[in-house]
Amino acid sequence: MDEPSQIGLGTYKNTDPERCSKIVSTALEMGYRHIDTAQAYDNETYVGEGIEHADVDRDDVFLATKVWDDTLAYDDVLSSTDESLDRLGVEGLDLLYVHWPRDTYDAEETLPAFDELHDEGTIEHVGLSNFTPEQLDEARDTLDAPIFAHQVEMHPLLQQEELHEYAREDDHWLVAYAPIARGEVTHVDEIQEVAEKHDTTPHQVSLAWLAAKKNVVAIPKTSSEDHLQENFEAQELALDEDDIEVIDAIEREERLIDPDDAPWNQ
Repeated sequence: MDEPSQIGLGTYKNTDPERCSKIVSTALEMGYRHIDTAQAYDNETYVGEGIEHADVDRDDVFLATKVWDDTLAYDDVLSSTDESLDRLGVEGLDLLYVHWPRDTYDAEETLPAFDELHDEGTIEHVGLSNFTPEQLDEARDTLDAPIFAHQVEMHPLLQQEELHEYAREDDHWLVAYAPIARGEVTHVDEIQEVAEKHDTTPHQVSLAWLAAKKNVVAIPKTSSEDHLQENFEAQELALDEDDIEVIDAIEREERLIDPDDAPWNQ
């Protein structure tokens, strides 16, 4: 699959083997086509089993994983990606991210390994996660392959205007994790008002607000089939310009993911 869908499935903290596999297969059969995992999530095997069990062709699934920050040396990127492929039970990935630009990350050593994986066809696209604009500039200057996606915490309480503008100008996807702010959007007056106006939920309003933005997709995580359906149906919610302006005007800058602790509290 060439592009991620507007609403994908995040799998962080879904480490129960049976539950993880079930939620992935259920999501795919519900209509989800974008599945996001990571080496650090310790669930790639279960995600792979869910993809295998779903009555959906692998070519129709946009699958992404991330290389953790202690394996970002050149040879480690290559070997750890092979291990991810084995755990996922796939021959290639649609998208491979640098999870965090720290620890063993060095642009001049790490990114050529991503280029090699891209050139040989093991990965379709190169992604970055949790980068600053300056780090994006360095990566763009180092990579031969284009930056396809940049994954960051993004929700109405952390709107990421600068990174969103960068994504639009560079024409890459901004992939929003924690898109409902761990449920905090439920307690925001402006979002409650928009939800009441449309007879829907604050979670769906937050996801629809993200989906309405150019170059943005969201990957809410859930292990509940009810929330899985609720999140997916957010794509059907059409916010009007007034709704979007109301949410855009929320002047809060609340980062819920502490980079020093991540990804354990995503």
